[in-house]
Amino acid sequence: MSSVELPQLRPTLADVARAAGVSTATASRVLNGFPRVRPKTRMQVESAMSALGYARQRAARATAGRTGSVALVVCEEVMRLFADPYFARISAGAGKELTGAGLQLVLLTVPATENYQAPLVRYLDGGHVDGALVVGMHGRRPLDLDWLGIPVVFGGRPVREGGCSSYVDVDNRGGAQRATQRLIDAGRRAVATIAGPQDMTAGVDRLLGYRQAVAGAGRGDRGLVVFGDFGQASGEHATTRLLDRRPNVDAIFAASDMMAVGAMRALHRAGRRVPGDVAVIGFDDLPIGRRTDPPLTTVRQPIEEMGARMTGELLAMLGGSATPRCAVLDTELVLRATA
Repeated sequence: MSSVELPQLRPTLADVARAAGVSTATASRVLNGFPRVRPKTRMQVESAMSALGYARQRAARATAGRTGSVALVVCEEVMRLFADPYFARISAGAGKELTGAGLQLVLLTVPATENYQAPLVRYLDGGHVDGALVVGMHGRRPLDLDWLGIPVVFGGRPVREGGCSSYVDVDNRGGAQRATQRLIDAGRRAVATIAGPQDMTAGVDRLLGYRQAVAGAGRGDRGLVVFGDFGQASGEHATTRLLDRRPNVDAIFAASDMMAVGAMRALHRAGRRVPGDVAVIGFDDLPIGRRTDPPLTTVRQPIEEMGARMTGELLAMLGGSATPRCAVLDTELVLRATA
């Protein structure tokens, strides 16, 4: 796997749309010859394509053939990429499948800056890769890649509903519900959660699973819900806030293993025993969970399988499959010593 910087490359369809004063979808319809476009609009788009040299680039690309490379687009800061083992395991699953197919994996990191989409789209639309795998999506400004001339498969259900995207997800809601129910069935009375980011479908679905479990038990206390960013430090800070707000908390479901590890650090610092005083369950089944003291009970999601399945879907699309496909993989509650 190689890593590249995103240069300022040739104009994309988004640039054409901006110059023509229309949406990207409208520019795409003009490019692909759809009939339901007003003549004036078609003329604006075609003029912009000509002025920017976009049509010539697309023609050159069409005759250039395959590049033999696939992009893994990680929508996170670089430091988070190397700190969270989740992304390494996704890469491992994808890389194994691509190696077997004789393709190269190119890593692109996309920080959530104000204009982060422009250089990414320029790269993907510039003829450098044959397809893209996208993980770590946030919904503040969701990626709109449906119109690209290359196949794209998302890891996790895209935040933006609709469209014609292919994706591979896991049963986040069901896994969170089972974890929370485990804590309730164990007799824990004040079951809290450290929820993930609510601009990511994984964060939304895991919070929903928690809420369904506590509602089913006839409970509901918004003060038992705190939020993190899936990282360890955020789990530690969230637990400190939680203990100040609800000192009687006796169980925590953390929406990621890294946040669960942070929660255990905060509990230890506060003099709370795990699981004697506070039971803890995480989500991911990362290797770090087996090394905590005590070992972490967690929800296992098949991360490497997810990367491999995404790649399989992408290879099928490169082979000519035009139908978007969506897959949701099962999760499993792994019982260890913290709950």
